[in-house]
Amino acid sequence: MKFGHALALAKKDWKRILREPAFLFILVLFPVMLTVAFGTSFGAMGGSQVTQFKIGVVAPGGNSTYSNQFLHDLDASGAFEVSYFTDNQSAQYSLSQGQQQALVLLPAGFDQSVQSFKTHPSDPGDWVNSTISVYLDKGSPLTAQAIPTMLAQVLDQGVLGAKLTAQASPVILSSPSEVEVRGTSVFQVFAPGLFAFASIYMIMIVAQSYTTDRETGVLSRIMVTPTTSAEIVTGSVVSYLTIALFQAVLVFVCVYALGYHPAAGPVELAVGFLIITVFALCNIGFGLITAAVSRSAGAATGISFVFLMPQLFLGTFVGSALSSAAQEAGRFLPAYYVTDALTSLWTRGASATSPAVLTDLTAVVVSSAVILAIGVLVFRRFASR
Repeated sequence: MKFGHALALAKKDWKRILREPAFLFILVLFPVMLTVAFGTSFGAMGGSQVTQFKIGVVAPGGNSTYSNQFLHDLDASGAFEVSYFTDNQSAQYSLSQGQQQALVLLPAGFDQSVQSFKTHPSDPGDWVNSTISVYLDKGSPLTAQAIPTMLAQVLDQGVLGAKLTAQASPVILSSPSEVEVRGTSVFQVFAPGLFAFASIYMIMIVAQSYTTDRETGVLSRIMVTPTTSAEIVTGSVVSYLTIALFQAVLVFVCVYALGYHPAAGPVELAVGFLIITVFALCNIGFGLITAAVSRSAGAATGISFVFLMPQLFLGTFVGSALSSAAQEAGRFLPAYYVTDALTSLWTRGASATSPAVLTDLTAVVVSSAVILAIGVLVFRRFASR
């Protein structure tokens, strides 16, 4: 394979995109407009349809009566999916990896506080005060509004019982200012998913490009030259990977200007951009498959939505507002792992070598390689017609 041939084809694609207003809009202007629209719309407001939160619980005091009752009340409320930890270190690690949305640490004197309240419900001077520590996932700021309130309701209506008749309580939750979430907005949750959202539209551009080349006879003329199918595909990979990187930088500049400042060092930023760029291989593969089964550029546009829509709605930030079943379905899509990895790296501040990030990176690399390989095989069959 001659790389010079592939580079020449890549330049052809770049020139076409620069000269074609529709392509330029989808790949460059659309990501900017999308980012600004979501940034201005959800910078300080929003909601969630999540009905159950994943929380971890640590009870250093052991299996005491009121601790057990409180844990039972959490399970029975139906609002929480509770995981139990024996120590704070493992619980904090699970939270940092995005496996939990919140962590509840019961104090050693929890039972004593509840008992003192039940014995002297109207005499705060005889109460033994204690504080339940609450830690929240920085990648899910919506939990900062919902979880503390729901925990307080479970506590009030459960082990304390008679608290509704009192003016205070011996057991309090730690202040939101003491936990990990600090003034973040819904846009902070959406921002990582915007990178995958913008890149997915490359499927349509790749499909339209190849079907247009076939319709105009350009592809047939290329195929009768010494240029091989491998060089044609390599040219596309080079051109669209370059576009994907430029697109990622453009979206990054926009989200940064709108207030999303990643909690990441140079290595984590680089790994994030690497994941976004590798994801472009997946979209190129889907584009090749779409072009192979499309008879015209118009048909390619329609068929591309077969691959576009599932990833847009299940694999990006949109999926966080859907049902739990839809969120689980998103795990079968490459875009899900791109969004999850960027959230871990840039929002939660996870290390590039953390298990959660490495798992996501592996999923993106493997799925992109497989889908691109399938696309190339289908393209070769299509190109030989």
